[in-house]
Amino acid sequence: MQRIIFDYAVFLLLIALSFAVFIYSKITGPKEQTKANYVFASKGSVSMGAMLLSITRGFLGVKVFLGYPSEFYYRGSGMWETLYGMCLAFPLVLYFFIPVYFNLGITSVYQYLDMRFKSRLVRRLASATYFLRSIQNLGVTVFTPCVALKTVMGLPYWFSIILITSIAIVFTVLGGLRSAILADAVQSLVMIGCSIMIIIHGFFIAKGPLNVFEVTKERDRLDFFNFNMDPTLRVSTVSATLGQLFMTLSMFGCQQNLVQRYFSMDSQKQVEKALWLTIPLTIFLFSLSWIVGMVIFTVYADCDPRALGYISEIDEIIPFYIEDRFYFLPGFMGLVLATLFNSGLSIVSNLNSISTVAWEDFVSQIPIFKGTSEKNQLWCIKIISVVTGFIVMGVAFIVAQSSGVIDASQLMTSATSGPLLGVFVLAMFFPSTNWKGAAAGIISSHLVTLFIVLGSLSIAKEPNYLPVSTEGCTNTTFSPYIEPIFDIQYNQYKMSFMNKTHDDISSVLSMPKVESSSTDDILTMLYSITYMYYSLLGTFVTVFVGVIVSYMTAIRTRDGVQYHPLGYEPIL
Repeated sequence: MQRIIFDYAVFLLLIALSFAVFIYSKITGPKEQTKANYVFASKGSVSMGAMLLSITRGFLGVKVFLGYPSEFYYRGSGMWETLYGMCLAFPLVLYFFIPVYFNLGITSVYQYLDMRFKSRLVRRLASATYFLRSIQNLGVTVFTPCVALKTVMGLPYWFSIILITSIAIVFTVLGGLRSAILADAVQSLVMIGCSIMIIIHGFFIAKGPLNVFEVTKERDRLDFFNFNMDPTLRVSTVSATLGQLFMTLSMFGCQQNLVQRYFSMDSQKQVEKALWLTIPLTIFLFSLSWIVGMVIFTVYADCDPRALGYISEIDEIIPFYIEDRFYFLPGFMGLVLATLFNSGLSIVSNLNSISTVAWEDFVSQIPIFKGTSEKNQLWCIKIISVVTGFIVMGVAFIVAQSSGVIDASQLMTSATSGPLLGVFVLAMFFPSTNWKGAAAGIISSHLVTLFIVLGSLSIAKEPNYLPVSTEGCTNTTFSPYIEPIFDIQYNQYKMSFMNKTHDDISSVLSMPKVESSSTDDILTMLYSITYMYYSLLGTFVTVFVGVIVSYMTAIRTRDGVQYHPLGYEPIL
């Protein structure tokens, strides 16, 4: 009991400390008296290290600590190979996207589309796509720490979702981008430290890193270089590389909250340096989370907690492991919970970006808001942030019904990446395209992607988890502080797992059987395409339709098609 009280005390203390740091950063930092200061942070007010951690955290999110280890534990290493696509995307963003609009002096990156196509419709369609994607991803970000809070503290999802979102809304109103970046950096460092502690301690329990590797390999968790070209396979080397390549290009090249961080740096050279340094940092953080998954799986290889009813969802394995194996270190669980809870702060910079785009591309165009002073514009952006925060809260409740943090995040990102990336590709690399083609392309891409996503929901799918074991379970497998929180058979709490029979847990131990669809049914095959390809498909549809419609609607001259002057190299 004393240990639990101490953990809770540490949890509350760190939450209060986060508030204090955020307020201190707000008071001592440059005054955000203008919209530009609030949106971008004052030039030179954020260090390169803090910026790198913020960019990487904004890209990977809290799922790098909670989601990827559980992904490895129950589904294997397939998703790790998305790292190939991530690393390939950074140089492309650096050499093709950043030079186009870094020095345009714009507040919203989607202003470039307005300049390129001379069309507010295209700009608003892209902004709406970004808004939709960000809302969905922020719902995942808010829900992720709720898993840990439910597992350890018993807090219901609805309570944690409301609490985290409310804190994020308050922080968004109080501070701008600078405070959010510093908060991201601090939380990232704490998460790295916690992950390293889990790995070192896990190596000791699992009898060394070599044994961890051998156990995970024997139990079929290590599955690299799977070049199966079946598009219905959830993840393979091909789909992971291509899918993540297009998703990362869309995020780092076309997404306001990340491009907004570039604009906060002193020069384009500093941006280039930051993106190059982001590659090794991403590899480090990404790989760290998978090693955590390997260690935890090795420890529980012969006694899976989920099969015994100790946890009910796969994403609860990390907080359960910490509660079970770090009972000797009072306060560590409180530190982890506080760090996960404070991940709600990571959505502050995103709310900042979303509200900026909503103001610049939609609200400011309403007649009553035209001519609004700089100070009133800042207040309008903050009000929009509050409204957006409540929308994110609603999305988080929907995410709570999904089959895992990683699935929800990848699906939402991939489904919205294609249309957004496609319209920027049209703008930069197809100078003959016009606004009609761009608008038709982005709308067609959304419709095709939505058609496939809705169709996929009509197909009954069981989570394809790898088999687990309970053959090595004893009364001393878990620490004496652990009690079962969920009983599979009776759907109730607090029942000893030693009373379970083999039949009670057979459904968890066995691999779910997924019915194969007939190859003759074209629609069924289309609906069964893995979500990893949605971004690639969406980009192709946008570009293909955009080029065709632009050609059909182009203004003709004696010399042929009239090319738009604002192609890859912007002429302002």
